[in-house]
Amino acid sequence: MKLTLKRELPLILVVLLPFAYLAFVWNDLPQAVPLHWNLEGEIDRYGNKLELLLIPILLPLLFYLIFLVVPKIDPKKKIRKMGNKYHQIKFILTGFMSMLALYILYVSKEQSLSSPNIILLIIGILYVILGNYFKTIKANYFIGIRTPWTLESEPVWNATHNLGGKMWFIGGLLVVIASMVLKEKVNIIVFIAITAIITIIPVLYSYFKFKELSK
Repeated sequence: MKLTLKRELPLILVVLLPFAYLAFVWNDLPQAVPLHWNLEGEIDRYGNKLELLLIPILLPLLFYLIFLVVPKIDPKKKIRKMGNKYHQIKFILTGFMSMLALYILYVSKEQSLSSPNIILLIIGILYVILGNYFKTIKANYFIGIRTPWTLESEPVWNATHNLGGKMWFIGGLLVVIASMVLKEKVNIIVFIAITAIITIIPVLYSYFKFKELSK
């Protein structure tokens, strides 16, 4: 999994998009900009516009740097065996963080959040995409469903990620549908419930699968 400028350049440009947008609108921003909204989409906290610099730094840039470092510090070199799949996951997650940063910067500039459901809709789409990649993730210490039982047994890892992939795909579809038909307060509760289910059940499954195979 060799890093080359030709391979990384499109992703670098994606990371730089929020920085470029922020630079473009910087002079049009008031000194105090909205930084937080409540469940109804109403502004409930303002801050200095310098705080907006943290958004592209902590979202796309930080994620991109983490994905660059992880293969180099992976003690078992499992991630390198994923090859192009790892690059695709890196592109998807970094791209998602870049789009999220752009959206946050845009609504801060416009001082209006049309609907919190938009963010949940985007997250639902991300769940669907990640669900398709779960079964391609090799056992490692950094990405995937990392429990003591999946890390101890490769068959448990594979079985858990097959189940997790299906659950995240279905859960993502449900989040997308809920974001289009439910009101914000109800949808947030539904989103939290779905996220808890698709997170907790694979963890429990990995434990019971490990016990089953241990026998």
